[in-house]
Order: sequence, then structure tokens, then C-alpha cells
Amino acid sequence: MVSRSYSNLLDLVSGELPSPSFTRSMTRQFPRIMTVSGVDDSESTESSSLLSPSPSTQNDRLIIVANQLPIRGHKKSDGSRGWSFSLDENSLLLQLKDGLGHDNDEENIDVIYVGCLKEDIHPNDQDEVSQILYENFKCVPTFFPPGLYTRFYHGFCKQQLWPLFHYMLPLSPDLGGRFKRSLWQAYVSVNKIFADRIMEVINPEDDFVWIHDYHLMVLPTFLRKRFNRVKLGFFLHSPFPSSEIYKTLPVREEILRALLNSDLIGFHTFDYARHFLSCCSRMLGISYESKRGYISLEYYGRTVSIKILPVGIHMRQLQSVLSMPETESKVAGLIKQFKDKGKTMLLGVDDMDIFKGISLKLLAMEQLLIQHPEWQGKIVLVQIANPARGTGNDVKEVKAETYSTVKRINETFGKPGYQPVILIDEPLKFYERVAYYVVAECCLVTAVRDGMNLIPYEYIISRQGNDRLDKVLGLKPSASKKSMLVVSEFIGCSPSLSGAIRVNPWNIDSVADAMDCALELSEPEKQLRHEKHYRYVSTHDVGYWARSFLQDLERTCKDHVGKRCWGIGFGLSFRVVSLDPNFKKLSLEHIVSAYKQTTKRAILLDYDGTLMPQSSIDKSPSSKTIEMLNTLCKDKNNMVFVVSAKSRATLGEWFASCEKLGLAAEHGCFLRLSRYEEWETCVQVDDLGWKQNAHPVMTLYTETTDGSMIEMKDTAMVWCYEDADPDFGSCQAKELLDHLESVLANEPVTVKRGQSSVEIKPQGVSKGLVAKRLLATMQERGMTPDFVLCIGDDRSDEDMFEVIAGSVASNNCIAPNAEVFACTVGNKPSKATYYLDDTVEIARMMQGLASVSEQSVNILGLH
Repeated sequence: MVSRSYSNLLDLVSGELPSPSFTRSMTRQFPRIMTVSGVDDSESTESSSLLSPSPSTQNDRLIIVANQLPIRGHKKSDGSRGWSFSLDENSLLLQLKDGLGHDNDEENIDVIYVGCLKEDIHPNDQDEVSQILYENFKCVPTFFPPGLYTRFYHGFCKQQLWPLFHYMLPLSPDLGGRFKRSLWQAYVSVNKIFADRIMEVINPEDDFVWIHDYHLMVLPTFLRKRFNRVKLGFFLHSPFPSSEIYKTLPVREEILRALLNSDLIGFHTFDYARHFLSCCSRMLGISYESKRGYISLEYYGRTVSIKILPVGIHMRQLQSVLSMPETESKVAGLIKQFKDKGKTMLLGVDDMDIFKGISLKLLAMEQLLIQHPEWQGKIVLVQIANPARGTGNDVKEVKAETYSTVKRINETFGKPGYQPVILIDEPLKFYERVAYYVVAECCLVTAVRDGMNLIPYEYIISRQGNDRLDKVLGLKPSASKKSMLVVSEFIGCSPSLSGAIRVNPWNIDSVADAMDCALELSEPEKQLRHEKHYRYVSTHDVGYWARSFLQDLERTCKDHVGKRCWGIGFGLSFRVVSLDPNFKKLSLEHIVSAYKQTTKRAILLDYDGTLMPQSSIDKSPSSKTIEMLNTLCKDKNNMVFVVSAKSRATLGEWFASCEKLGLAAEHGCFLRLSRYEEWETCVQVDDLGWKQNAHPVMTLYTETTDGSMIEMKDTAMVWCYEDADPDFGSCQAKELLDHLESVLANEPVTVKRGQSSVEIKPQGVSKGLVAKRLLATMQERGMTPDFVLCIGDDRSDEDMFEVIAGSVASNNCIAPNAEVFACTVGNKPSKATYYLDDTVEIARMMQGLASVSEQSVNILGLH
């Protein structure tokens, strides 16, 4: 069943939709229909067919979605038609589930997997395979039309996303794939098919969905569109590139917005998260904040949390492999091959691809043997090269370079009975790889760019070993263990391994020196580094990672139920607006009706960002704005105030033609009730000597921040950086704020940060003073307002909203049953009770009120 919610997205997928056979089959087997309530407040929701839940329905349920299922498939060998399946014990997804269970916990979380099989299943067998996988393994497979998966995985994922996320720009056709719209459409199509599969098993009110990696980055949009309150987490296992790299992607905004439809987005390192947040700031104008250790973004009222935590290894599985007799036997063989012959083993374990830096490691080994001839004949580098996950010319080039370098080194430094480099390019069983870890004196990971890379973690646990391996190694039971790591600065696990020797893999001499240092380091130092690493790796395993992620996901999603939600936007620009039930969009019909029925009206209007867009270069009011304000002011039932941070001179010049308009300058420090009255000072300012101290500081930051400027006012000073680089400007603003607070600590002023600005103003000055003065003046004139409209867009306007709310609560200066509209511009946390999206909607509403006043004035004129 295709939901009507996807009508706008189907244009993107070129009509390549999944066969409905899987859906029909599952619906026949599990005839359970569920109507989802509370998904969208603005429209009815279609029912969706779901698979029957597991018997333990009282348990929490997690749907794990990834490109590949943790399943191995084999055609039956007895000649009969059909398949046999088994779990892939090495799959992170399976280890993740195992890590979620606690000892003696009877209510472990139920897990369902959605993903692809590595094997091609004939369409005639897909129904049967789907049934077997769900009943036996709680796995829901995705199947695709012929050719679609190849364009998705080997096309868009491996030719475009993978190189770009590893900092390879397609400067020529040979360097990464150039963007092709057809491959992007295949990517979207596959993500849509994944969404359809999830819809068949999800209970949207209770289930958590956890999506993994860059293959499925637009999937959150499909799910959020169907279920506005779906509890959705996403974890990126690859690097996220800097904004300078990422913004070259033609579909950059579509992917960013899709990721922001998640509730929690996870990254391995702060660098990756920082790059993502920078992209959101620079391309979407969305800034993040950090509260009590949690980083989050506000996206149309929804809180999108950011999680930074590297994945761990499965301790129990690795310790089980270490205890296998086969491992002991292999370790004994390696000791005879190396240790007993006086050879020290260095180990590298990498995939055979361009980002793993195998050739750089080999060159460093060659340099080490040249610079330190004393190691010749004594050290051996064993390089295990796993098969590459992708295909293409780059893989062929890496293989060719690796083989030729190994050959050259062995021919130059080898001799009978000694090969300095041993290349193992055939698949090894896991226990064989673990045996190499146990024997290796040092592990080398020199990837030029990698998401996480768990090889160092596996090496550390393997070197810790167990009692039986200690006997094989000839160690005493109480002997301290040791290990040494040389790791690239550019891999995800590097920050968590503080005892490792970190290197720039491109610097061959540096890597060679690091290898020599690792070999020469004292035994106590090696032991201390190993103990430090072992404590971290053993406590931060895959279970810790999974539990921590899900705890944060649950925390982020806990306020879903209490908010009103509805979707806006088309295609991949779809997003959900999520608001507090008491925070509503201001209806033009509602306010016009209230306006018509009232006779004593107080109107307070902010200027920048409310009557005038922040992005406008010419900040002076338009003729339409002047005409609208004059129309409102001519209505004898109205008192209208424009409240601004601008100076008296600027406001007086701009609004010279508005005779009856009240003006408040410099955030309410000065005000006048009409053009014919003098400016009043709301807060007495006697000493402006602080300007002499503040001006040199602001000048310094202006000179060092391109695009910034100083605005001088009668009683205030503002440092504006709206034309500066957003990241640098924000950083400089924070520094300037701290600097000014220190310099002006004993002065009667406050330093506040605004939208793209830092302002110094006298203490006690706020726009709330203007609201108090207007309401008091109207009461003194016998015009206690029965209609109050207050509109603003930034933090300074919150003071007006607070005064008005307080007046309503205390029945002070406002009529008992008054119509009160405190309205902010944009959907964001505010003390206002209403919002409008932008200045265009503000102008439309104000024009509507002006039209009512114009009609009433004309009627009075006729009489």
C-alpha cells in the first residue's frame, strides 16, 4: 500500500516502486490492521498493515534499519529448491542487540531488523524467504526491481557519497563519481522502499526506529511524513566532511533536511558532529545550543539532539573467540613462525581500498628499515588485506601499488628465511585474525580517512588475552599485559585512544619514527598504556554504546505526546512543525474579528525582523508600511507604538510623516507618544564614560572580523556581524561578550548578545518599559485596553510579552475580558502565545487590521 503522503515524493523515484507482493503476502499471514491516532492533528491518517508483534508485547520494541541484514543465506545443497539462513555473528547490528540485554533482565527489548540480503533472491522465492526470515530471525528483507540496487549502492553510495564523505572531490571523472541525477533518484527510490517495509511492522506510538549509516540518509523524511511523532534515531558510521567539502554536493540541502527529520543524530567524534552542525548553520541558517551537556538544534519546534559517542566492540564474542582451541593452536603456530625465530611482528589489518592507507604504511616500513638498519632481519610487518567493499579502478590501483611495494621491499631487505613484509590478501577466519592480534607487538592503523575502525579495540582486548593464552605465550599468571598502537589522526577511534602514538599517515618519516618509538618504548610504559586503553575499551563496548544511544533517543522523544504536530513542505523538503498546545499560529480571521469587536486597542510593534525583514539592506520603512501605520493611527480607538533598537534620530527621520505614531528608541530608553511631543527618558543615564573603555575593545574585534561594524547610539553601542562569516562571527561575538563583561564589570550597563549582534546598554533598559508605559497611559486617559497586540522577533521583545502576560494575570491596566495577542515571528520558544512565520505574514495581518480601521474611519467621516 502506498500512502497518499508520498504523492509529492514519487516524482523523485522515477516510478520505480517495490512489488506489492511482499505486502500482500504479509497481510494475508498477519491480518492485523491498526488505525494510528494522533499522528497528524490537521488531517485524518490512513490505516497501515502491520506484522503481528512478538508474544512479549509488553516489552519495548526497537526497529533497526540498515543497508544489510545480519543474515547469511545459502542455497540448499541437497538439490531441493529453497534457501537456508543463519545469523552473521560478526554483524554490528546483531552485536548491538546482544549488548542491549542486561543480566537477569527478563524484559529485554524486542528487536526487528529491516534491510537487504547479500544474496539475490528470485522474485518467485521472495514471499517464502520473507516469511522464513521474519518468523525465525525477526528480519524483514527489502527487495528491489532489477538494476535498482546496483545504481543505489555501487552508484550513488559508493561513487558519490562514500568518496565525498572521505574528502575526495570529483575534480575529474577519475576522482570520485560526478553527480548523476539518475543515481540520486535510485537512492531516493531505495530509501522509499525501506520506508514501505518499515510501515508494515511499525507500531508508531510505541516503537523506536534506529537507522544506520549513509545509505539511508533520506529515510527519516519518508517516515516522518507518514508518522509525524515517530521516535527516530540515526547514526552515521562514516565521517561527515567539513562544510567546504559537503556543500559541493548538489543535493546537500535535501540530505540535511532529511537527517533533521530524525530525533537524535549520532556521530563517532566531535569533529564529525561539528562539521554537520556547521553545515546546518551555513546552509539552513539553523544554529545549535548546548544545555547541561546535551547538544541540540531547534527545527520547526522539534528538538533534534546530537549524540557523540564512538561505537565499541562485542566483548563477550571476542573473549569467546580468544578461548577457542583453534585460536590457541594458531597462536602457537605464529609464535614458532616469528617469536621463536627472534622476529618481532608488527600488524596491519585493513580493507583494500584507497582510504585505508596501506601503501603509506608500507612506505613507512621501508623508511624504517632504511633509517634503522638494526631492525633489518628482526621485525616483520604482517599486512592483512581484507577484500574491498566497493569496485572500480581505484581498487585495482590500490592492489597494484600494494603488490609492487611489497615486492620491492622484500627484494631490497629480504634474505633467506626473512621477509620484512608478509601480505595476506585472502579472507581469514575471525579466530585467525585474533591470533595475529595476540602475537603482534604493535598494531598499525594508518587510514587517511575512516569513520571509526575497531581494529585497535580488537587488538587491545586480544592482547589482554586469558590464562590459557598466557601459557601458550609463556607468560606468568600475574604478568602485566602490554600493547602498542600507532594510529592515524584521521580515524574515529583516535580521540578515545590517548595512549596511542598518533600520526599523520601522509608524513612517511613521522610514521617510521612512530614505529621505531613503539618498538623502543620501555616495558613499564607499554604496560601503562595498555592498561589505560583496556579500561576504556572494556567499559565502552557495543552494549554501552547502544544503551547510551537509546537512552538519549528516549529522552529526546519524551515530549512528543504533549505537542501538536503537522507536516509542511513538499518532496524532500518536508518537515514537521511541533508546537506546545498553548502556542498557536495566529489566525487572521480570529484577530480581525476581535479587532472589530473592541474599541480600546493597544498595539506594540517591533521594527527590525517584524515590520522589516532582517535580510533587507535598506532598513527604512516602505511607503506601504508608512501608509498602514498612518491608517491604524487615524483610528481614534488605537494607540500604536513602534519599538526599536534604533536611535531617536533614525526613528524620527523614518517616521516623520506619522503624526500620531508613538516611538520607542534604543530598546525603550527613549519614547514619545506622538510627533508633537518631546522625547522622554525612561531610564536616567548620567554617566556615559564607559563608552571610552568599550569603544577600543569593539574596534579591535571589528578590525579582526571582516563584515562586522559598530553602531553608535545616544546611550548604547552595538557590534553587528550579520555580514561576517556566521561561524567566525558567532565565535568572535562570544569572545567579545566575555571581554566587555570583564572591562565593564563596574559600570552601570548590561552587555547582551542579540541576533548577529552584541549590545551594551544602560542597566534597567528594556522594551518591557514601553509596554508598561503604553498600558498605564491608556488607563490614565480612561482607555483601559480591551484589545492588546504585541509583535516581536527576538530576545529583547520577550520583555514586552512578559509584561503583557503579567498584566493579564493581575488584571492590571488591561480590561478583564480583553483580547490579548502576544505574537512572535517564527516558530521558536517564546513567552508569546502566538506566532506568525515571517514578516510577509505580519504585513498581511497588519494590512487586514488597517483595512478594518480605514472602513470605520470612512463611516465616521460620512456621519
